[in-house]
This record gives sequence, C-alpha cells and structure tokens, in this order.
Amino acid sequence: MDKFERYAEILDSAALHARATPQLTHTDPDLSVADAYLVQKLSVDHRLGRGERRIGVKMGLTSRAKMLQVGVDEVAWGRLTDAMLIEEGTAMSYARFVHPRVEPEVAFLMKAPLAGKVTAAAALAAVEAIAPAMEIIDSRYENFKFALSDVIADNTSSSGLVIGSWNDPTMDFSNLGVILEIDGQVTQVGSTAAILGHPLRSLVAAARLVAEAGEEISAGDIVMAGGITAAPNLAPSQTVRTSIQGLGAVMFQVEA
Repeated sequence: MDKFERYAEILDSAALHARATPQLTHTDPDLSVADAYLVQKLSVDHRLGRGERRIGVKMGLTSRAKMLQVGVDEVAWGRLTDAMLIEEGTAMSYARFVHPRVEPEVAFLMKAPLAGKVTAAAALAAVEAIAPAMEIIDSRYENFKFALSDVIADNTSSSGLVIGSWNDPTMDFSNLGVILEIDGQVTQVGSTAAILGHPLRSLVAAARLVAEAGEEISAGDIVMAGGITAAPNLAPSQTVRTSIQGLGAVMFQVEA
C-alpha cells in the first residue's frame, strides 16, 4: 500500500467512525495539492465501494469569510454522495460527526453535462434550477485545523447537505440577501455575492477543476456553490434555518 492509499484509509476511517485524526501535513509537509486530490478520490472511492452513489460536487473556500476562517486563499472542490443528503425539514444526527459546522449556500441542479473552460452563459444554460441550501462541514482533523492540502484530501470537509425548493435559474441571483438562524436567533448575515462575486463563477470554476481531474459535471448532478458566511458550530437540539431573498428557506434540526 502506498502512502496515498494509506492516507485515504485514515481519512475514510475518521469520517466513518466520527473520530478526529492528526493533519497529514504534520508528518508529510511536502504533500502537494495534486497529491491531496488523489487522496480525496481514493478516500471517496472507499465510500462508493460500500454502496454510496456520487451525486455531484461541492465548491469550497469560495468566500472571503471562509478563506479568513480557515487561513487559506485558494478555491477547492470535493465530491458529494447520496449518503450525505439530509432531507429538508428533518434532523441530522450529531453523533455522526466530529465537530460539525454549518454554512448557507446556493445549490445548482444540472440539466446538461458541463466540463472544461466554459463561459458564465454556457454554465447557466446547463442549469435546470437553483435552490437555497446548507452544507454541513466537518473536518476530520483535530481542532478543525488544516493546511490547504489537508482539507482537499479530506474532501474539503464536506459531510452533509440540505437543499430547499428549486427555483427558476434565469432570475438574478447575483446579490441576494442571506440570513442564517440558529434557534430563531440571527447568527450570520450575508449575500450570494460573497461566492466569488456571483455564484455562477463558482459553477464555472467547478467545470474547469473537475475537468482537470479527468471528470465532468453530469446532467442530474448537484453543485454546491460554496459557503456564503463563516460557519458556526452545531450542537444537539438546535434548529437551523437559512433564508435567501427570492429563493425561499431551508431548515433542519440537530439531534444527539
């Protein structure tokens, strides 16, 4: 077994058993971004081997707030599977995670494949619908600390997603107000413009990055555009709700 497969097994086991693990770069400081994406693929392959099904991709580190929160300055991407879906309005089990956080997002539903260097117009033409959404992020690393290579290897901390009602993508969603509430208290306020200035730019970047990995975004895929605000910690018994101007609201609860 080479070191990349070993790293993939470490991260897969950490996610499977909700157990934190030391950063990979602590023992392998030369782990490159390219190496990290290989580890990510190998780790997700373990999950697909257990019967999970890939349903799309997520973009990470797409807002200045997120970059500041985790101390990096590059956009990244990860893979989504059906086991990560949390039905809107239901509860997620806190015990499944190490130290989960939540962030408001915009989700795209694709009606056509998309890959490579594309224009914003071409990207929008491939979109079936958009929705308010939230992502549960849960770094498998101790203390939620990591370098860029660490977080990429760890599937960009992606752990769960909740999607609200789908909307017509031809509406202007460039600068919509966003409110994240926990137990009825406003916790974060932001705008969809926090996603690279326009969420559509995140989809354009996703098409390019996924193609660089020899893959594509397929019809029927979900693409999570990236966090809009900083991501607050979750705790059992919370009710979490995100409202996006013109798109509606999405909510879930946290159970022990």
